[in-house]
Amino acid sequence: MKRELADAINRQIAGMTVLYEKLHHYHWFVKGPSFYTLHAKFEDLYNEAAAAVDELAERLLAVGESPLSTLKQCLETSPVREAAGGETAEQMVKQLIDDYGVLRKEIGAAIRLADEEGDDVTSDMLTSLAGQVDKNVWMLRSFLG
Repeated sequence: MKRELADAINRQIAGMTVLYEKLHHYHWFVKGPSFYTLHAKFEDLYNEAAAAVDELAERLLAVGESPLSTLKQCLETSPVREAAGGETAEQMVKQLIDDYGVLRKEIGAAIRLADEEGDDVTSDMLTSLAGQVDKNVWMLRSFLG
């Protein structure tokens, strides 16, 4: 695996790790009429993010690369930023749509790199992740109306 692809996967690991923490924050602090719906959805999403991090990290290890593994590394590398705190439920959902959008764009670039290298396994894994992200964005947008 070329360095550029390994770096792209590590950006996804970093992004999903920060997103995982942000989703936990939102899960704990969401309030209002949508509490029950969003509290449960944020839990589903952080579990999904955790699974993605594990799968991506294990792929890097399988091909002899090293995944980012500290919060410091992830915060420095992630295209996703931590929760600011004090967001309304609607602001949380809008921020997640933006975060997933950034991750999705980078997933597309990583897929192209994997395809250029002929790395079908990584390409397939990233394509599956892209589908999950697309579905999450659709659901979050639908929640907003």
